[in-house]
Amino acid sequence: MNSEFLNPKEVLQTIPLKQDMVACDLGCGSGGWAIPLAKTLNKGIVYAVDILEEALSALGGKVEIEKLVNIKPILSDAEKGVKIGDSTIDFVLLSNILFENDNKEFIIKETKRLLKKDGMALIVDWKEDSPIGLKDKKFSFEGIRTIINSMGFKIEREFDAGKYHWAILIKKI
Repeated sequence: MNSEFLNPKEVLQTIPLKQDMVACDLGCGSGGWAIPLAKTLNKGIVYAVDILEEALSALGGKVEIEKLVNIKPILSDAEKGVKIGDSTIDFVLLSNILFENDNKEFIIKETKRLLKKDGMALIVDWKEDSPIGLKDKKFSFEGIRTIINSMGFKIEREFDAGKYHWAILIKKI
């Protein structure tokens, strides 16, 4: 990664994505990841999931400006279950969502439910020693590795996603 700060486009270029994949960005916010993901998967679909209507509204404005037709917003709470069918997603993205949620295990379990066999998920979150981000909310890389291993995912790759974030690419087996 060249950037000090998290650069979604750069990170996505390191992931083996295919243009026609179906993806889900859990906790998409206003589209910082969903938009570059939709551009990468220009023959696929990106379900952009967030709990806040305001975030999805902001995303909608950006989608209109960018003239993207493959982003489908979904108002849903990842901690309670996402309104998408089982084993329908090729790639799930969880960026800066785990540190905000109390039920991290459920979100990873929900990720597994959504993914097709051999589907991948990218988890990106704040490094514990990062001087920015919420100090008391950061979630350790080791903590997520423990959850992932307990749920039977295969770790494909672990890497730094800029100076302040860690990333882990996992596969549903």
